[in-house]
Order: sequence, then C-alpha cells, then structure tokens
Amino acid sequence: MPSSTGPSIDTITEGGRVTQVGEGQEAEETAPPVMTFGAPTAGELLAERYELVEHINNDSAGRLVWRGVDVVLRRPVAVVLRYPGGDSATEMLQAAVAASRVIHPNLVGVYDAIDEADRAYVVREWVDGQSLRELVTAEGPLDPARSTAIGSAVASALAAVHATDMVHGNVHPGTVMISDDGRVVLADARTDGEDSQENDIRAVGGVLYFALTGHWPHGEAPLRGATAGHGRAAISDAVRDASGAIAAPRQVRAGVPAYLDDLTMDLLDPEIAPPSSDVLAAELNRLDVPADEHFLEPAGPLRFTADTGEEPSPLAAAGGRRVALGIAGLLAVALVGLLVGISVLGDDKGSTPEKAANPSASTPSSGGSTPAAAPAHKLTIQDVRIIDPDSRDRAEVRNAEKVIDGNEESSWETQSYYSANFSNFKKGMGVWIDLGEERTVKSLQAVLSAPGASAKLLTGTAGDFSSSSSGDKQLVASYTTQIGQPFEEHDGPNMIFNGFDPEKKYRYLLFWITELPKKDSGSGYKLGVQEITVTGS
Repeated sequence: MPSSTGPSIDTITEGGRVTQVGEGQEAEETAPPVMTFGAPTAGELLAERYELVEHINNDSAGRLVWRGVDVVLRRPVAVVLRYPGGDSATEMLQAAVAASRVIHPNLVGVYDAIDEADRAYVVREWVDGQSLRELVTAEGPLDPARSTAIGSAVASALAAVHATDMVHGNVHPGTVMISDDGRVVLADARTDGEDSQENDIRAVGGVLYFALTGHWPHGEAPLRGATAGHGRAAISDAVRDASGAIAAPRQVRAGVPAYLDDLTMDLLDPEIAPPSSDVLAAELNRLDVPADEHFLEPAGPLRFTADTGEEPSPLAAAGGRRVALGIAGLLAVALVGLLVGISVLGDDKGSTPEKAANPSASTPSSGGSTPAAAPAHKLTIQDVRIIDPDSRDRAEVRNAEKVIDGNEESSWETQSYYSANFSNFKKGMGVWIDLGEERTVKSLQAVLSAPGASAKLLTGTAGDFSSSSSGDKQLVASYTTQIGQPFEEHDGPNMIFNGFDPEKKYRYLLFWITELPKKDSGSGYKLGVQEITVTGS
C-alpha cells in the first residue's frame, strides 16, 4: 500500500514549475537520466485517486512532471514523480510535509506526498499560465504598476514562508508564475544550508529589476530549480559599467518612479540591510495600486530642509539616506537652548510666584510703557485630524483623538516603512490642529514614541478641507508658512517648538512629519505621536 505523508516546500518547489506550460520538449532532451522502470502511462490511476493525463516535462532533478486529475475532488493537479522511492525520496517527502503547512494565495498549494517504495510522488496545485521569465521575454519589460503588483505578491508569499521559520531559497523569474486569470504564484521552493531569509528578500529586488528592465542582475549563475535548458542563460544579463556595477532601472528605461528605482537598488545592495519580508510585503502592498491612479510620478524623496527657497544640498538630494544636520544645524540648536536658558535664569531673579509659574512670559520695560503679555497656559485644542495626502486606503488616519486625550500611554501611529522617508512613497504625514480661534502661541510639544524623527510646524488660514486624500493634498498645498524653531530634548524623544512671533496669532497648525525613526526592535521605521500640547494665550 502506498504511504501518504503530506505536502511541502520542496514540493512547491519541484512541482511548482511553470515549465508545465510549454517548456517540456527542451527540458526532456537535456534533463539528467532517471530510472523509469515501471514508468507511468497516461490514464494510470495513482493512489486510487490521481489520474495521469499528460507528461509535461522533467524538472532539473530529473523528476517527471505530469498533468493529472484528482478524480475525487474533480480538479486538475500536477504530479511530480521520483524513481525510486524509499530512502532516496525522504528529503523530497519531508519537504512536502513542511510546505503543506504554508497556505497562502501567492504560493502553489501542495496536496499530497506518497511513497510507493519503487517510486514516490508529490501532488500539488496545477496552475495554467506562464512564468515571469516567459512573460517578459514575450512582451518586454512591464510597466511599473504591474511590476510592483508582482513584487508585492512574491513578498507576501515569502512573508508567509518566513513566518514558519522556513526559507524558499529559489526566487527568480522562472519560479514566479502568472496564471491566466492574473494570479501571481511563487513556486519551486528549495531549501538547503546555503539559503537564508535575507537572500529570499534580496531576490525580490532581482524580480523587480527583471520585470522593469528585462535583465537579470545576478550575473551568469544558473537559476536553481529551472528546468534544464531554461536557466540563467536564457535571460539577458544586466547592463553594467566598467567596474561591473549594474545600471539602475531608471538608467535602462524611462518611466520608472524614483521610489521604485530606489527600493529595487536598495534590495540588491549588499551594503544595505534589507527589511524583513513582512515589512517589504506591506510596503509593496501600499504601492500596488491600479495603474489608472496617477501616483506613479517620477519624483524623488522629500528631504527635511529649511524653508529658505534655496536648492537643497547635494547631500540632501542624494539617495534614500537620512542627511545629518551638520555643524550649522547643531549651532542653531545650541543657540536656541542658550537663549531659552538665559530667559529662564533672567526671570528667576526676584521672580514672583506668578513669574515662576510662567518663566517665559514677557515682563514690562523699566519705563512701564509696554503692557505685560498675558501669562502662557495650556491651550484647548478644539479639533485634531491626521493628514495623509498620499494614502490609498486611509488606514493611517484613524485614532487622531489619541494625541490630545491626555494619556501618553495611548498614541496615533504610522505603519512600518522600510526607510526613514516613508519608503519614498509619501512626502510626509501630519497632525492638523484647530485651536478654535486665533491664539498667541508660545510653544508646541509633541511627545513621540522614539527619538530621531524629523518634522516642521506649518500654519495656514483654512481648515475646511474634506477628510480625504484629495482634501489633504489641498490642505498641505495651502500650508506653506513654517513657524517655530524645533529641537529635540537631549534626554528623550520629545520635540518642542519655540520661538514664535509674539505679534502673530494662529488658529490652525500642522505638525508635519518628514522622516521616521528606526523601530526599537525589528527592522523598519515607524513613529507614534503620544500627546501634543500647545501653550500660549
């Protein structure tokens, strides 16, 4: 009697080849010889359930790939047979058991694994379609929206695999399958001692690069798991300079957005630590939107710079890395701290209890001709809203009320991003504040979840824009006046804005975040705003 074990990743692997669609002849001519004593024939019924219909090809390990039918559930299946079974098939069957535990819409499903001593076989999902390699070879490089959608599906599949502490180990254009109904499926997993989850993640960069350019960025090494005759030699190598460095997608073809170009090259750069697969999947899922939504603008990342109207420095414009403030910035922060310290010390001398409670309040001149300013106190915030002009699903605009609830244990939070500048997907996000009426503002303090964020404070005259992405875009476009001088507390993550013009009053404020801090644990960048307090009169 045949023994049934259960599906696996090696199954997804050996059976998941898209070579089931039109690659059979060449594969059969070049595949390694296999034992075929008692070779299967069309119409044969395996395990009293799986009827063999057509021999498609042999995979790179010499196993026979057949199209079949599950006569019980009446569905098409792929059957991968190995001769002989027994001990020599143990690794394949054990891998099948492991893979069967990973169920995800972007992974080829594994249904069964059976050992009959003289042969063993794995039964997996049949996918009608073609591989990414075949698609790009036939149609040329894909548009950015479609490339992003494919990358998103592959990253989501890897996140599911990695969540079980396993490794796929064989991500390339030949194992990314696109079904006739548009579903993207990752197949052909292989795991060995040389594989790692990091390599899986970097391979997503290779898939994106290939989809965008039609070139493979990983040199001349063959693609493991590809059917014989259909390895790396069938794909054009990347365009390279004299030193061997690959050209970025934007240098190969026009129309690739800057953020997608940066993400692809960062994943391929061994000097840059990649994000975890779940963070990468979330990032690509955000970018995976219909092509008719015109977010795919070839614009680079927005950097935190002073609102001087001058061109940003070359350092600020280069790459996707955070730019240091520099000596001038440090001097500016030191000067602000010095002025605040002088003000406090000056007011402490012979101060009345009222002055001690309000050390920053103005005092009358010796001549007594200038009336004293009203004492500063905490202002009531009438309304608060999260501003997210580049969002698609508005998932991050919830919980705005938590920034003014008086409880620093609760907070509004961004989602996780793979880089500090919102992964080049957003110019920023903000907290919009309505003071109810025009007020003189003395300070604004934002209690943040971590140090290292970059932000500025803006003001505008209108506060009646609709709560939507388009409404947020209009609001941000109208808030062009930067106010206050920001600095971070040296012993904590709080950000404080001082230095407001005492002659001016404000009603609407926008705390605009341009860079996120790195998360304390795990990879990615994220910020929580726990509380915002405004003082004035």
